[in-house]
Amino acid sequence: MSENAFSLKSPRIEVIDALRGLAIMAIMLLHNLEHFDFYHLPEYLPESIKRLDKVIWDTLFFLFAGKSYAIFSLLFGFSFFIQNDNQAKKGNDFRVRFVWRLAILFVFGLVNTLFFSGDILMMYAVLGLILIPVCNLKTKYVLIIAIFLMTLPLEWYNFFNILYNPDYVLPANRSNAYYGDMYAYLRDGSFMDHAVGNVTIGRWASVFWSWENGRFFQAPALFMFGMIVGRKQLFVASPANNAFWKKALLYASILFIPIFGFKTFLPDVVANKDLVNSLLIIFTSWSNVTFMVVLVSTFVLLYQKEAVNKVLTKLIPFGKMSLTCYFTQSILGSFIYYRFGLGLYQYTGATFGLLIGIVLFLLQLSFCTWWLKTHRQGPLESLWHKLTWFSFAKEKKPVST
Repeated sequence: MSENAFSLKSPRIEVIDALRGLAIMAIMLLHNLEHFDFYHLPEYLPESIKRLDKVIWDTLFFLFAGKSYAIFSLLFGFSFFIQNDNQAKKGNDFRVRFVWRLAILFVFGLVNTLFFSGDILMMYAVLGLILIPVCNLKTKYVLIIAIFLMTLPLEWYNFFNILYNPDYVLPANRSNAYYGDMYAYLRDGSFMDHAVGNVTIGRWASVFWSWENGRFFQAPALFMFGMIVGRKQLFVASPANNAFWKKALLYASILFIPIFGFKTFLPDVVANKDLVNSLLIIFTSWSNVTFMVVLVSTFVLLYQKEAVNKVLTKLIPFGKMSLTCYFTQSILGSFIYYRFGLGLYQYTGATFGLLIGIVLFLLQLSFCTWWLKTHRQGPLESLWHKLTWFSFAKEKKPVST
């Protein structure tokens, strides 16, 4: 979720916005399948619908679960590079400003959490701080740090301890207990119960889940990869960059197949459940990232095709207003599915959830398209921009885009 730093006339920013639009659309659809973290499978549905539910659930989660989040993380780092680079060219140090900007994002995330406990803005606001000490390092050092983080060193520490230290005990899973406590207020609570519960119980459920699944290492790594993509100007349409994305697509596809296969069959070939859990976290993360590269590479290459471009450019308004869309998704989704609203979690499986998600996507896309006819940015994007540059007198204020 970030405001744009380039002119709308640049093909570079168009493909970035369209790609961000794809990610926010995918997140919208997955959240609707999950009832915004209120998991419930209605028993009254016909068996044919239940079978269709499973097909839809498995397909969408295969395509987008963990991948759309990874795209956002990549673009978060890319956007930081653009803003930092623009200010460096003007002789300004963006780092202090970036800390303030992240503080604002944290507050946005806190408000968003009142509606949806799975908010990622607060985590981005905290983990984004890692970009400050690495932003002036040479690219090769940034790449080394990013690759190290992407290996998920904590999980390998757990893995080797389980393998060679019989007295080693894995840290207890804490997110499951918090998620269990969430259902008390999700089932019966008022909006105020939801808001308080999300900020306390639900927030910690999300934090511990992210920690237990390697997101605290994966996200900073992707931020840095995004920064490197910005330095190399890889989103600029050119023959050399097209060749890069073709190679990325090929290599990522080749890597994805064995990683995904190993992850899939691991529980059947390894008896030790603790070993399985550690390896699953590692290989699920790698599987998601490699498939994310497949998606990004395919998207960038297809964007150069005139016939496909006409369709993909429709996502640009959605991507330009990704912060606004992400925020309003939480408000709409909580009202639609939670007990204090319509309570549709009781009646909808994956099929109906997908249909609701598509309708919400089309409504949001229509709103974004209409809004941007008379505004440069979405409402929250504009607010974030204005607050970012509020009351700092010495630095030259950039032109809003």
